[in-house]
Amino acid sequence: MSGPATEPLASRPIVVAIGASNLSRGLSRLVATAQGRGGPTDLLVAAGHGRSYGANSRVAWRRLPSILRSGLWHALDRLEPSGSARPVRAVVTDIGNDLLYGFSVEQTAGWVRECVARLAGRGARVAITSLPLESVARAGAVRYRLLRTVYVPGCPLSLEQLRAAAERLDEAVRGIAAEHGAVLVEQPGDWYGFDSIHVRRRRLDALWNTAADAWGLPISIARPRATLVEWARIGRRSAEVRSLAGVMQYTRQPVLHWPDGGTLSLY
Repeated sequence: MSGPATEPLASRPIVVAIGASNLSRGLSRLVATAQGRGGPTDLLVAAGHGRSYGANSRVAWRRLPSILRSGLWHALDRLEPSGSARPVRAVVTDIGNDLLYGFSVEQTAGWVRECVARLAGRGARVAITSLPLESVARAGAVRYRLLRTVYVPGCPLSLEQLRAAAERLDEAVRGIAAEHGAVLVEQPGDWYGFDSIHVRRRRLDALWNTAADAWGLPISIARPRATLVEWARIGRRSAEVRSLAGVMQYTRQPVLHWPDGGTLSLY
């Protein structure tokens, strides 16, 4: 990926991205947006399909640690030690998976609040997404049963219970944003597709550009776009710690170094 001239490490911005499947699906687009609008950037990402904020998660044969217990936080402290002048920007998204796993609104909100507090405490400019209430409201009983069977067969919530919990969690998220000075990113219903939980691919650029607006990054005349080659290159990289079929795997970070000086690390 091409970009502006290399910046010295002491001033190179850090972008922290926390989420689950939408972040994983749109990661190459986030990289393009962050570097296209902000120059060479060190990206620290905790994502993954089904990722939980506070509990270990499993999808098929792959397990990941919770976001709160991942290595992202130690990596952030190494890159941005106390007194550092490096700008830190963050996006917190894909909030709600933990409801589907049976955790309470209060527990889920507590985990999200802790993540945002950690970021705010490190001087980050934080963008946090609202829950996709419009999309959830459109889901019918038959569609919900199908999606629950495919994605979270152990989900204990009825559709009515999920809607009520999502509304309460969204209210809590708005309070968390206000409490820590984060910018709330509203998610229109038309961003979401049939399954009500995944942002349409053509809308992912809008999501990341809205986050970049919240960070105060300049508008790019030529909208940065991710290439298929970059998407495949990023998709082949692994998180620092994961378990596949019961076998622990460790991957040294960063997993990518760009010629302009930017890096990508996955946790």
